[in-house]
Amino acid sequence: MRHFFTTRVKVVLITAVLLAAILTVVGSLTGLSLPDMFVKGILTPIRSGFSQLTDRAEQLYDYMFRYEALQAENEELKERLARIEDEARQADSIARENERLRTMLELTNANEDYKLADGYIISWSSNDWTSTFTINRGSNVGIAEGMCAVTANGELVGLVSEVGRNYAVVKTVLDSSLEISATIAASGYNGMVQGGYSTGLEGLLRMDYLPSSAVIRNNDQVVTTGSTVYPRNLILGYVVDAGFDDTGVAKYALLQPATDIGSLEQVFIITEYNAG
Repeated sequence: MRHFFTTRVKVVLITAVLLAAILTVVGSLTGLSLPDMFVKGILTPIRSGFSQLTDRAEQLYDYMFRYEALQAENEELKERLARIEDEARQADSIARENERLRTMLELTNANEDYKLADGYIISWSSNDWTSTFTINRGSNVGIAEGMCAVTANGELVGLVSEVGRNYAVVKTVLDSSLEISATIAASGYNGMVQGGYSTGLEGLLRMDYLPSSAVIRNNDQVVTTGSTVYPRNLILGYVVDAGFDDTGVAKYALLQPATDIGSLEQVFIITEYNAG
């Protein structure tokens, strides 16, 4: 054990002598004293590490600052885009409304006895048998039950079935409970038009009680014959097919409604007209 420690001490001493010699030689070459070399040997790596850490911190700060600036700019651009899209939607809505009002003016000019009240559709209700919607105008503008609703182009939409002070429910021509006296404009054949829901013809109208000898052509226009409920010559739809009914003694015609009921935004209620 004593021999081991003696050898260990010798090794330490020899190492210390060699290190001292090396430091002396380096000092003479660099002009630095042993304390200077010692201090620099310790502080230089620390300084280098601290400098790198500072650089990384500055880079992180710059990144965070740029990120926050970009995020704020992105939010501002999103808000600006939302405003532009909203303005575009409003402009489109106004343009459509203006077009409908211009067409309505043509309708009233062609039918001077018409008095109209406009209304916007605010809700829909439909199933296998019924088809209705509600508008935002009612008895406060002269609307009453039994008045018919049309588009600005004079296409029949339906009949008012319920009224409140500031709302009205319209039963559309697709509703199977409505029966409307109609005429094929080109040939003068008369019949009754009803919504096709009850016969499995969703989205179509069916015109029954046509003469068995009637010549019916696709795209023939069908209009109202005129009554105390429906003015004359309101457009109901166009023939897309025809055939014999179950009895074989009368014909029927299938009609595509004149207007796409489901895409309507605004309708006009005929509050007064000359039925004579």
